[in-house]
Amino acid sequence: MAKVKSFPYSDILGWSISRFDKFMSCKRQYFYDYYAKFDKEIPIEKLLFLKKLTSRALETGNIVHDIIRDMLKRYQKSAKPINVEKFYKYAHEMTLKYCRKTFHESYYGSMLVSPEEIYEKVKMILDNLLASERFKWIRQEAIATNDQWIIEPDGYGETRINDMKAYCKVDFAFPLGDKIYILDWKTGKPDIKKHSRQLIGYCIWANFHFEKPVENIVPIDVYLFPEFYENSIEINDQIVSEFSQRVAQETQEMFAYLSDTQNNIPKDKSEFMPVKNRLCAYCNYREVCGA
Repeated sequence: MAKVKSFPYSDILGWSISRFDKFMSCKRQYFYDYYAKFDKEIPIEKLLFLKKLTSRALETGNIVHDIIRDMLKRYQKSAKPINVEKFYKYAHEMTLKYCRKTFHESYYGSMLVSPEEIYEKVKMILDNLLASERFKWIRQEAIATNDQWIIEPDGYGETRINDMKAYCKVDFAFPLGDKIYILDWKTGKPDIKKHSRQLIGYCIWANFHFEKPVENIVPIDVYLFPEFYENSIEINDQIVSEFSQRVAQETQEMFAYLSDTQNNIPKDKSEFMPVKNRLCAYCNYREVCGA
């Protein structure tokens, strides 16, 4: 495959599924996440600290993704089977390292986060992957093109959707035969509607960067917990067109909260009204929000 295209830096807002989901969930949380430096009341250091709070579920996903990333990069160097004992030792060490972060559950409550409990789940997830037919297929078939594997590319997965800036960062992409496969690792609950939208975005990313017909791109969500499960969708030009139109609409909705679109400068924080609902209990900014 050709190299992923690069883009010159620009300030203009870039669409992503996660960004728009945050925008729709709570405008105030969205403001804190993306425009903290424009807050005139709360010190930027405080907001950045709160933004970095992690959670057990989030960190479990981070650990698993990074372990799989490192394992795949190892398979790029050698097709020799991994040493399972060393593999799990590495996973345990990584879990201990990642659990040094400040957790939402500990910061806002009395719950102590146990690295060993997190590792127990991490190990179950990795067990499911290593025992799967998909992992066997990667080692026996996809390995043939390991010099062309794209494993969590640097940056944020910037691309263009009808000339609009967008971000669709893949976990693992590679060519095999006349197709490009894209695997997205999932460690949480299945959300087929949302995750299918992500798969469409990944297809458009691959189509843009490698000029491959969307019909020849195979995007797969790989659910790793509590059991191994996969979901894939077939993409065609009509689906791409409808998705692109939706991205344009959602981008304009976010633009409406900016005072300067080209420089991505927001309107006053008061325009980003907080939404009080059950999700507030899980929000990193609940200490300063006032909702």
